[in-house]
Amino acid sequence: MKSTPMIFAAGLLVGLTGLVPAGSAASCWDLWYERNAIYDRNGYCFSTNLGQRTFNNADCWTRNPTLSQWEQRRVAQIQAEERRRGCKVNN
Repeated sequence: MKSTPMIFAAGLLVGLTGLVPAGSAASCWDLWYERNAIYDRNGYCFSTNLGQRTFNNADCWTRNPTLSQWEQRRVAQIQAEERRRGCKVNN
């Protein structure tokens, strides 16, 4: 898969936003990317076009990944912030 600068920049942001509150993320895209990067690292096979284009399912192995407690909490924080902002990145 050919990487685009936007995806690369968002990938860098994931490493940074994992240490700060979800509410300080710059955009709905950043929240969506960070949340789905957690799933990607745990082998999730994406079904949407955006998920497949962004994360490439070549190394996926499950539709039901096992997340650590920290990852579960982080995903819940991100989802709460996405709801608060009315984010609709992949709808």
